[in-house]
Amino acid sequence: MNQKSKIFVAGGTGLVGGAIVRNLLEKRYTNIVANCHHREPMPLGGVRYLPLDLLDPSAVEKFFEEEKPEYVFLAAAKVGGIVANNTYRADFIYQNLQIQNHVIHQSYRSSVKKLMFLGSTCIYPKECPQPIKEEYLLTGELEYTNEPYAIAKIAGIKMCESYNLQYGTDFVSVMPTNLYGPGDNFDLEKSHVLPALIRKIHLGKALENSDWETIRKDLNNLPIEGIDGNASDEDMLHVLNNYGIKTNHASRITDHAKVSIEIWGSGRPMREFLWSEDMADACVFLMERVNFEDIVRVRRPDLQGDEIRNTHINIGTGKDIAIKDLAHLIKGIVGFGGDFCFNTEKPDGTMKKLTDVSTLHGLGWRHRMELTEGIGILYQWYLQQQQH
Repeated sequence: MNQKSKIFVAGGTGLVGGAIVRNLLEKRYTNIVANCHHREPMPLGGVRYLPLDLLDPSAVEKFFEEEKPEYVFLAAAKVGGIVANNTYRADFIYQNLQIQNHVIHQSYRSSVKKLMFLGSTCIYPKECPQPIKEEYLLTGELEYTNEPYAIAKIAGIKMCESYNLQYGTDFVSVMPTNLYGPGDNFDLEKSHVLPALIRKIHLGKALENSDWETIRKDLNNLPIEGIDGNASDEDMLHVLNNYGIKTNHASRITDHAKVSIEIWGSGRPMREFLWSEDMADACVFLMERVNFEDIVRVRRPDLQGDEIRNTHINIGTGKDIAIKDLAHLIKGIVGFGGDFCFNTEKPDGTMKKLTDVSTLHGLGWRHRMELTEGIGILYQWYLQQQQH
C-alpha cells in the first residue's frame, strides 16, 4: 500500500474497523472509504463513509464496480458476548457468512490487490492445547455457545485460502484475541465481558453511593431493555437487578446501600485481552509487509506434503487473566466497594484461550498497551461519553 492507495474498511465504524481507520489516518493514508449502517459518523479528513449494507449482494457488487478499492480490510461482522452468541445463533451464522461471502467474492471479481479478513480466536477447539497455535484449527470440537459464529469465521478463513489457491489472490486472514478499546459496545444485552463488567461495576458504584444522577445519565445514554433515566426509581432498580446489579433495597435508596454484582460462571476461565488500537496497528503492519506467500513459507514446516492450510495469523498479547481477577482489577480502577457473586449455574465457556503469537512476533510486531493501563483509559473514555 502507499498513502494514496484506495482502501476500503468494511465495518469502519465498529470497534475493530474504527481502530483500523484511525491507524491508517495516523500513517497518512488519504484515500479511505468505509461503510456505515445508520447515520454517518463525524467527518474525518481522508475518509468517506457510505451507507452500504453488506448483507445486500447487489449493493456490494455495485460498490466494488463503482469504487474499485485496491485494498480491503474485512472487519465487518455481527459480534456479541456469550449470551448473544447463544441466543441469536441463526443470526450469527447467517449474517457473518453473508457479509464475508459478498465482500471476499467481489474483491476477487474486482481484482483487489490484497484483502485482510478479520476473524476471532473463538475458531479454535474448546479443549485446545495452550497456548493456541494456528495449526490447532479444526482439531477438535468447538465451544457450543459460540459454535455458529466460529463456523462462519472458519468458513471465511477457508474461503480466503481457497481463492488464493485457485485464483492466485492475496487474501490474508488474521485472528485477533478478545478486544477492548474506544468505541466498545457497552450494551449489557449484547456486550463482551470486559465492557460489560466496566459498565456494571460503574453502575454498582453509583448505586452504593445513592448517586441517582449518574445512574440516570448512564441509562439515558444507553437504555437497558427500553428503561432510560426518565423511568421511576423502582423500574431502574428492577432492570439493574435483572442484569446482576443487586442491592438489598427494593425501592429508592436514601442511604448507602450494600451492592453486589453477579457474574456468569465460576470466574475461573482465563481470557486474553488486546487493546483495539494495538490490534489495528498489527493489521496495518501485516497489510503493508506480509502477503499470502510469505505466510505459506513461514508455515511450511507445519504443512503435510502439498497441503496448504491454516495460513491465518493469531493477533494477541500472549498473556491472560482469570475473569475473577479481571473483575477485581476493574473494581479497583472504578472504585467500587461492593461484592461479586459468581453464578455457577451459568456457563463458563471455554476455560482457557491463550494465543500463541510466535508467528506474529517472528514477523516483527508486538503489543504495547498493558491491560491495567488500557482499562483505565477505556473507563475514562466511557465516562466522557456520558457527557454528550
